[in-house]
Amino acid sequence: MNDFAVLNTGRKMPLLGLGTWKSEPGKVKQAVIWALDAGYRHIDCAAIYGNEGEIGEALQETLGPGKALRREDVFITSKLWNNRHHPEDVEPALLKTLKDLKLEYLDLYLIHWPYAFQQGDAPFPKKEDGTLLYDDIDYKLTWASMEKLVEKGLVRSIGLSNFNSRQIDDVLSVASIKPTVLQVESHPYLAQGELLAHCRDRGLVMTAYSPLGSSDRAWKHPDEPVLLQERVMSSLGEKYKKSPAQIILRWQTQRGVVTIPKSVTESRIKENIQVFDFTLEAEEMQSIEALNRGWRYIVPMIQVEGERVPRDAGHPHYPFNDPY
Repeated sequence: MNDFAVLNTGRKMPLLGLGTWKSEPGKVKQAVIWALDAGYRHIDCAAIYGNEGEIGEALQETLGPGKALRREDVFITSKLWNNRHHPEDVEPALLKTLKDLKLEYLDLYLIHWPYAFQQGDAPFPKKEDGTLLYDDIDYKLTWASMEKLVEKGLVRSIGLSNFNSRQIDDVLSVASIKPTVLQVESHPYLAQGELLAHCRDRGLVMTAYSPLGSSDRAWKHPDEPVLLQERVMSSLGEKYKKSPAQIILRWQTQRGVVTIPKSVTESRIKENIQVFDFTLEAEEMQSIEALNRGWRYIVPMIQVEGERVPRDAGHPHYPFNDPY
């Protein structure tokens, strides 16, 4: 079993990376250092996470001439935020990320969401009443600017995050440089089988974020099921002498899905990469897949007249109104 996926550019992308969403400043630098020490060769970042400067400090200490690793040994991803979708804003946004990460290029740059917020410096621009200010710029215009970053050598490859199958095809219809990766939420409750097949047919690699569910997000519901407590995981864990988390990560990587579990705890960071020394049987893979219930954890929610509703569902480019 290879521990990397091959992108449509021919480049290799490690199947397991360190996620950095919600990794608090003051902890994320150490987490990146621990991860690189433990054998991780893939770090997933984003401008909106607010911690790229600190990740950059870790990279500066560990990558480059005379350091533990060469820059080309580590695959680094970042993402363009929603207020930077206008063509003239794309390169400056990337340059800011490169400056923060202390890098000369990224291995992968993604459009974080298909819909845009109002152009400007506010990451979450709001009206007086607190509702978000959107922009309806077409992501295909954004994509054309992403392609220029590849041509300039600032990024090795480009891709999409949180786009649905129709939106992927829409980008492919105009792309002169094809997207290499689609990053979406995926775990056994949201197996994304149809979307994975769609990506494979079109030469995209799928990356799973929140691969262990996401129990620490702000809009958690008190009675939702807990993925890591499913009996399937504990029984397979006993069989293979692995944790439930390792069983889930193995399931994803065995499907060829790149997976980016987030942790700032040294023992968990080490544990999460120990998934390449065993193989699940076909029926065990199916028993995990059978947990799929189309359960999406990552939908930003707001209260409207006492009801919890998806914050961005009214936007014409909102991705989750389609089946996949």
